[in-house]
Amino acid sequence: MYNWNWSVIWTPSSDGTTSFAMTLVHGLGWTLLVGLSAWILALAIGTAVGIARTLEAGTVARLADGYVEVLRSVPLIVQMFIWFYVAPDVLPERMALVLKEWDRYNVLAAILCLALFTSARVAEQVRAGIQAIPTGQLNAARALGMQPPQVYRYVLIPTAVRKILPALTNEFLNIIKNTSVAFTIAVVELMAATRTMQEMTFQIFEAFTVATLVYLLVNLIIVKAMGMIERRIEIPGHGRR
Repeated sequence: MYNWNWSVIWTPSSDGTTSFAMTLVHGLGWTLLVGLSAWILALAIGTAVGIARTLEAGTVARLADGYVEVLRSVPLIVQMFIWFYVAPDVLPERMALVLKEWDRYNVLAAILCLALFTSARVAEQVRAGIQAIPTGQLNAARALGMQPPQVYRYVLIPTAVRKILPALTNEFLNIIKNTSVAFTIAVVELMAATRTMQEMTFQIFEAFTVATLVYLLVNLIIVKAMGMIERRIEIPGHGRR
């Protein structure tokens, strides 16, 4: 019969200098750092690629299509290993050596991997949002003499963002949860901290219950914040029912 013992959360951790609760807080900090950094990059790259996919057929559009299809087809954990183990060896020898000796390269690899993986999904959301806009708005912008960059900047992108914000919220939640994969390359984020607590105390249910509650709290905050943004930028008469 399993013996519950919630007091292990406050017992000294493996290094003896702090409690397991502080270890989890430290892991949460790395989770937020990796997740938010990757999200900013993913949003920027995904928007650019999504716009490229709506251009007339050409080299840029085909490259954008290939980018999305490749990154969506390869599992996240495989991409994580590629960035951490393979990517440095593709670089010049001196640069590869510097990266391998840098004790934070695993964090950089996790951020880049999550950013690119998520950017492919963001790009698809952006493409769908732009193509869902009635063609009358595009024709009206052209009739006013707007050039293509102006049409995207002042008409298509602002409208598309309002349409796809719920989908972007979902991707934001996913990238926070996907940071848990970073423990496979020794990033001490929340999942890695949880596993350390579980392995040292053998109180598996307590450790993962706390981690579940922390993930739930973080994601609820994100949902509320994104909901406020959605209400703030909605167009009167075209918002959520």
